[in-house]
Amino acid sequence: MRRPPILTAAQAAALIPDGATVAVSSSSAIGCPDDVLAAIGERFEQTGSPKQITSIHAINSGDMSAGIDGSNHIAKAGLLARIIGGSYPAGPSKMAKPQVRELLESGGCQAYMFPSGVVYQMLRAAAAKQPGVFTDVGIGTYFDPRVEGGKMNDVTPDLARIEQLDGREWIYVPAIPVDVAIIRATTADPSGNLTFEDEAAVLGTLDTAIAAHNNGGIVIAQVKRTTDTKHPPREVHVPGALVDAIVVAPTQEQAGGIFYDPAISGTEVKSLDEIGTVDFDITKVIARRAAMELHHHDLANLGFGISANVPRILMEEGLGDEVTWVIEQGPVGGFPVTGKAFGAAYNPDAIVPSSDQFTLLQGGGIDIALLSFMEVSERGDVNVSLMRAATHVTAGVGGFADITAHAKRIVFSGQFTAGRKEVNLGNGRLEIISDGSIAKFLPEVAQITWSGSVGAQRGQQVLYVTERAVLELRDGVLTVVEIAPGVDLQRDVLDRASIPLAVADDLKLMDARIFTNEPMGLELGTPRRTLDPAGKEDR
Repeated sequence: MRRPPILTAAQAAALIPDGATVAVSSSSAIGCPDDVLAAIGERFEQTGSPKQITSIHAINSGDMSAGIDGSNHIAKAGLLARIIGGSYPAGPSKMAKPQVRELLESGGCQAYMFPSGVVYQMLRAAAAKQPGVFTDVGIGTYFDPRVEGGKMNDVTPDLARIEQLDGREWIYVPAIPVDVAIIRATTADPSGNLTFEDEAAVLGTLDTAIAAHNNGGIVIAQVKRTTDTKHPPREVHVPGALVDAIVVAPTQEQAGGIFYDPAISGTEVKSLDEIGTVDFDITKVIARRAAMELHHHDLANLGFGISANVPRILMEEGLGDEVTWVIEQGPVGGFPVTGKAFGAAYNPDAIVPSSDQFTLLQGGGIDIALLSFMEVSERGDVNVSLMRAATHVTAGVGGFADITAHAKRIVFSGQFTAGRKEVNLGNGRLEIISDGSIAKFLPEVAQITWSGSVGAQRGQQVLYVTERAVLELRDGVLTVVEIAPGVDLQRDVLDRASIPLAVADDLKLMDARIFTNEPMGLELGTPRRTLDPAGKEDR
């Protein structure tokens, strides 16, 4: 069998021609082939090549807060002509703007932010020589060509368009042939077969490699080590027949700030006693209320932000094994990791390719999605991707639009206002002494990441959980259905929104146990999915 050469990162970077389309498999601080990307940037600085490349990454490549620069390495005028991503690096703080953001916001290259699952489908379509992708993910959102078309600056031409097919409306994006794939694994055997035993996720490595191989391109694999022993075939995720060059990077981290934790790769079991609890504050109040929407045996998606604390709430309540978490990077089950390594899980039941995970998510195969919000409009639209303050940078959309497209039930979590606030919290009550100065319930959001009107048409059940009130989207109308004990409805809720809010006739108080600094005795709902004696599922 052909043996791929082992090259230095600089030698691998020299293989990339001018004008190439380069697909990178990564997810922020998980699986980023950072050494190869750094070498590409260094080569350009020294020689002026490769120039005018297109970069594609389904989920963000790099996380500066974790010391992984990712796509920032290639964010140089003249090197990068076009970039297509599901998300982009955020800085070590909200005030720091990464180089790739500086480049695309200044119009230094064409730039698109497409839903991560759609980008994976674009790679699969390119690999299969299909013309492109038809999807209803993102209808009515920033991705819709009638809204923004996923474009991130004024120099970017339209790529997505609306098409009618079989009486339905679809967003169509063309497949883009790939010339170079840059992927990452753990170990390469003598034939270049790749295993992922130390990785937190396999991400989209195989799809990315096939997309380049089938287009006559090259596949560069960064690995932690090589072995002289042939891998057992069932452990190989990317066969060596697809790999053209190996780069060894022995210091590559498993995830941000974690060199290697066997509980993340699933080879050892981590005791949940080692995982810290959530501090008692208003974010914990929100996470507790969101957790109350869960049922036993739910298959639930979890997003970044306040929602990421919900598994810890369940753990504190002795319910840590009652819900199966599904994360877009690939873990199924186990206990999701928070912080820089979000996207990984301790003790996962399975780690599936992200592209397959998105098939489950886009098709509404989960029972509930727990996500966060930055802003909410009068129509119930949610923004998680664009901060109004120009100095603040978010990672962007990622898989948010894919997850929310057909989820049956969605819980959006966030604080009711932004800015510094002072509260008294405890004894079953919330007292707001001074409030945040920035309204988050607004006539229009800065960017529509989920469309309330489309969600209403699709019959999705949607809650917006905050520390002082719970709102529901009822027939397209934002309606206050619960308020916290100690909160004044008019002063603290209705007057603090910049839009009129309806109030439910059956307005209730939020459960007082949420506001007490002790376990609340949480009880989950009865299982949503059961089988009747005839073997038919009842949902």
